[in-house]
Amino acid sequence: MSDAVTKTVAPLRRKSNPINGKHTNGVTIDGTLDDHNRQIAINSQMENIAKKTDDGGGEEAEWTSKASFMTWTMHDIVYVARHHWIPCLFAAGVLFFTVVEYTFQMTPASSQPFDLGFVATRSLHSILASSPNLNTVLAALNTILVGMQTTYIGCTWAVEGRPRATIAALFMFTCRGILGYSTQLPRPQEFLGSGVDYPVGNVSFFLFYSGHVAGSMIASLDMKRMQRFRLAMVFDILNVLQSIRLLGTRGHYTIDIAVGVGAGILFDSLAGKYEEMSKRHLRTTRCSLISKDSLVN
Repeated sequence: MSDAVTKTVAPLRRKSNPINGKHTNGVTIDGTLDDHNRQIAINSQMENIAKKTDDGGGEEAEWTSKASFMTWTMHDIVYVARHHWIPCLFAAGVLFFTVVEYTFQMTPASSQPFDLGFVATRSLHSILASSPNLNTVLAALNTILVGMQTTYIGCTWAVEGRPRATIAALFMFTCRGILGYSTQLPRPQEFLGSGVDYPVGNVSFFLFYSGHVAGSMIASLDMKRMQRFRLAMVFDILNVLQSIRLLGTRGHYTIDIAVGVGAGILFDSLAGKYEEMSKRHLRTTRCSLISKDSLVN
């Protein structure tokens, strides 16, 4: 066996300068260089840093010279338009509604609020206004749907031991009460009430936002999470139908329906975060108790 010792020589690579975090100009300062060469390399780096600073450069100049938009090309723009068309669509929407906002004539205070959903459901409103019995039947079916979603949400906690949907509903209805009381919208003049509609007894209710729609969204999201997709699809269809009925009876404005959908998604997400936070806190508490027990023992 040969006495020669085989040495593995690592390839030269660019190392970070410990002073400014930048790479050196191909110089590796390690044990392969003698002290003289090492000192020369350090002095060269210090001179480069001083030159950048004297020229008003430094990190700020480097940042401004490499601004993101300065590297954009037509190929990049085409790529964004093809592969990120959804943000581009929203960007076009921002531009369009910016023009609308500056040219739109506001509804006078003496007039009823304008609602596009009311315009779209004029024929349904006429049918329900001329057929009180049909309005009562639809109101009863809507109340049954509210009972279904309430029962499901309650059972997820009381029967299945999963509190997320129940927590989401508690968050949602509390927030709805605060917002509904804070800004009380006028009830539409064409409102078609029914004694069997929810709230039962044709009592007053908060318009903003729709608890009917938000509650159905919370139930549907939980069903999808548990892979009950057919039941979730049924709830989604019934939610759409109840939204159309609410607009047709003038029981809610369009904005109430839209925010109700968003509220259901938002509070379901917040309930999930609350669950995760509670679990982390419980694990931390248990670990602390175990550590205390081990110290005592």
